[in-house]
Amino acid sequence: MKILVIHGPNLQLLGTRQPQLYGTANLEAINRELKQVAMTRGAILTIIQSNHEGEIADQIGKARGRHDGLLINAAAYTHTSIAIRDAIEASGLPTVEVHLSNIYAREPFRHHSMLAAVCRGHIAGFGSLSYRLGLEALLAIGASLAVPQPDARSAAPPARRPAHKAKSKPAKRRR
Repeated sequence: MKILVIHGPNLQLLGTRQPQLYGTANLEAINRELKQVAMTRGAILTIIQSNHEGEIADQIGKARGRHDGLLINAAAYTHTSIAIRDAIEASGLPTVEVHLSNIYAREPFRHHSMLAAVCRGHIAGFGSLSYRLGLEALLAIGASLAVPQPDARSAAPPARRPAHKAKSKPAKRRR
């Protein structure tokens, strides 16, 4: 399974930016853990970080046909970007949205995700573990999609044959 991992704006500052909120793990450590999990599961990751909305939308747009899933922390763009939302929807990729902090326990403007409606799932509030949980979810989704589905014709119940009609004997008359 090939998965595109996108880290949004300011995530290159992890480890030093508000560690009480985002934790002490830096982006390099998060990426290293994701690669380790992927390697043990036979998955291939492409990881990018961008502070630019258009670049993120471009990368998602290029992912169709190249990747099997998308793991995204769109950071602040989660709450504002219709462009990223539309790119995810158009890609058709199973997508898991992740956040280090619990966005619902923060400022009211962070309580709404523009992306959630086009994602398979949403994981928030577990620090760097959110990324691992999101990756595990995508790998599980990918595994379920890879299971061969029965052909529609073979899955249909067999056609009913008309019941064989036995020749009836005339009833004996009683006198």
